[in-house]
Amino acid sequence: MASWAITPSVFRPEQHLLARVVSRIGAPGFAQDTLAGLGGLLTIGSWSVYELLPGRPPRMHLSSSLLPVDTTAACFAVYRDGGLYRSDRSFDAARRSAAADGAVLLKTGADDMAEPHRQAIYERHAMLERLSVVQPDAGGGVLAVNLYRHLGQGCFAAADIERLAAVALPLVAAVRRHIDCRSSEDPAAGAREWLQRHRPGLTDRELDVLELLLRGLTYDGIAAQLGLGVGTVKTYRARAFERLGIHFKNELFALVMRA
Repeated sequence: MASWAITPSVFRPEQHLLARVVSRIGAPGFAQDTLAGLGGLLTIGSWSVYELLPGRPPRMHLSSSLLPVDTTAACFAVYRDGGLYRSDRSFDAARRSAAADGAVLLKTGADDMAEPHRQAIYERHAMLERLSVVQPDAGGGVLAVNLYRHLGQGCFAAADIERLAAVALPLVAAVRRHIDCRSSEDPAAGAREWLQRHRPGLTDRELDVLELLLRGLTYDGIAAQLGLGVGTVKTYRARAFERLGIHFKNELFALVMRA
């Protein structure tokens, strides 16, 4: 019999990252831990994972930041609520060229975006470039794993792209698995889609608040995640409850669980 010790010290940086990501699948701190691991591979300021589906508003699954102020949720809210996703052509190349079960790397700078998009997201939040691993599906949707560099961090170099390409497919697979794991444990899983179908009068912001309530966030937590004031969150909640014909949070849980 022979044996060999495998220790983290003998791993390449890409292996360190993948071991870290896989070990955190399904854990509450997956977004933060994965970003920290990616930060050991290449310089980035923040990241987000969102899904674009034909005929529907985009949905953000994960985000985190290494910067003093996390603006990822605020950027995504502008992207979705401002309708910028409707005119966003930056993922079209991935839709056209990705093979089945494959992915495409895309590098997008502020100058590549149309004026409303560039000003509202890149310039307002000091974002310099986005390096994305994009995986399309057969229905025309895409899952985008986006790494962002901000002003002062410089542009992505060829070496950065090579490092990310080496882990791109396992990274996307781990992200998808994490989303599936969290959804299976989440009382809000599927709730947004059901509410959209059966209560079409609900706005995107009202749905955001309902979804986060179902996930157990406090009003302060919802306000922080959505970049809103607590009073505004409560206003959205009151309007949504009125549309649903309920008055209390336990009625929301009961409604969704029955559905």
